[in-house]
Amino acid sequence: MKRQAIGLLALCTLALAPLSLSPAFAIDARIRSQLEKLTPEERLEQRCDIEAMDEIDGKGGFRPDKVIAYAFGDPKLEGTTLKTRGAVFRSKGEWYRLSYKCEASADRLEVNAFKYKIGDVVPHEDWAAHYLYD
Repeated sequence: MKRQAIGLLALCTLALAPLSLSPAFAIDARIRSQLEKLTPEERLEQRCDIEAMDEIDGKGGFRPDKVIAYAFGDPKLEGTTLKTRGAVFRSKGEWYRLSYKCEASADRLEVNAFKYKIGDVVPHEDWAAHYLYD
């Protein structure tokens, strides 16, 4: 019996292993609950912004605490895919340009694929025109 339980546990571990290799940041129940209250379009944008922060965090010394998908241009929405070249993120008090492509699940709660490119720092004199703040 003990040997069967260990075998079943090993089988379950192997079956679930590919799920842990997902490129997306797993959101907790509290965040999921809040996202579910949004329209599908708003949910996709917010979910992709969360993914952007997670993907960027720690890379190049960045510690993002905010992403805005539309600061320098409107994002393009096509089904469950969001593309933006006009995004920004804030890290350690500075804003940086960002572009990304985010592909999500049908319910827009899981990210299936995410690619991004970090751009230049946004000069302080440009902040007000794009509604950026400290």
